[in-house]
Amino acid sequence: MSNDAARSTLSTNIVLEQLDGDQALAAVDALADVLIDCVEGGASVSFMLPLTRERATAFWRKVAASVGRGERVLLVARHQAPGAPGDGAIVGTVQLVLDLPENQPHRADVAKMLVHRSARRQGVAAQLMAALDDVARAFERHVLVLDTVTGGDAERLYQRSGWQRAGDVPKFALMPDGGFCATTFYYKHL
Repeated sequence: MSNDAARSTLSTNIVLEQLDGDQALAAVDALADVLIDCVEGGASVSFMLPLTRERATAFWRKVAASVGRGERVLLVARHQAPGAPGDGAIVGTVQLVLDLPENQPHRADVAKMLVHRSARRQGVAAQLMAALDDVARAFERHVLVLDTVTGGDAERLYQRSGWQRAGDVPKFALMPDGGFCATTFYYKHL
């Protein structure tokens, strides 16, 4: 899927875009801002508090390199002031991991669905997930898998988006403050 095809308008102020490796590398600082905000807001997304800018940017540099190698797809949601030229601030992101074992060419993992707290409850996450479905289809991936904190807000999003609950694992991960959390696994057939 081309960047132009992946770019769509959500409303008068949000635009979705698929980044290539160079674009992802150029967006590392903005992506780090979203990740840090989410972790500081209590999201269990693989990082512990305090999440330093160095750790956050190192993570996104690895993601950018992986995008550049074609191992994953990175979508972002940008805030765009009406009538303003150029790209606005990144307020959300999600990844489609394509680099899976050779016996799973039909499958992909969804990772790091992140929306800055200032942009939540505006449909950003739902639009990112819908766009990710389109990207998965373009890559001929028709079984998607993800995991999320059991009982978290994201579960409602995934259920509304047609995802099926596969099961829970107690004490699967830690919350950013160090407490255990259960994780729920979901799948979706496209």
